[in-house]
Amino acid sequence: MEESRRERKKRLTRERIIAAALRLFDEQGYEQTTLAQIAAAADVDPKTFSSYFRGKDEVLFVDVERNFDMLLGALAERRPQEGPGELLARMVQEYGAYRRPLVPSRKPEELPVPYRLVLSTPALQAKALYLIVDLQRRITDELLKAFPRLDPITAAAMTGALMGAIQQATLASVQLGRSQDELWEASRRGLDIALNGLLSVRPDSGGP
Repeated sequence: MEESRRERKKRLTRERIIAAALRLFDEQGYEQTTLAQIAAAADVDPKTFSSYFRGKDEVLFVDVERNFDMLLGALAERRPQEGPGELLARMVQEYGAYRRPLVPSRKPEELPVPYRLVLSTPALQAKALYLIVDLQRRITDELLKAFPRLDPITAAAMTGALMGAIQQATLASVQLGRSQDELWEASRRGLDIALNGLLSVRPDSGGP
């Protein structure tokens, strides 16, 4: 469907706000940047900013819901003979195939502004953690829809084990200053450990 003039204007305004916010965050820091400064830099009224974003943190998480939809969409398309663990694994694998080409293979300090800010700003890390917890709840709900006879406690534990292993593995990779390629490898290792269990890990299990 062709974009209407009104829709195009709204999209361009949104993009202008995001660009202005990222520039200010990069130049003077996230905490030091105010909503009024972002609105002025984007040449919009502060009320206009508020009609697009509830806060300046949302500018940095603008693609989150689309990414979540990608994950949850995989759960809604359970394949024949696919068990709960297999479905969760496929969800992660399909998401990785979708996201990996969109994230440049760079070291943490070379990443685009949104990534660097989330990695270095406590308030944004807290926001990210909140979003991850909410995502885990939604994944558990979708898993129970796909497998109505699955015990809710088991579904929650499976989701937590999977997401926790991947989150901690990738966080450790970032803290070690490794590249995006190595981060994706860390994510894969987290998935393997979640699927195969703690007892599958040996003391000499190495990595890059």
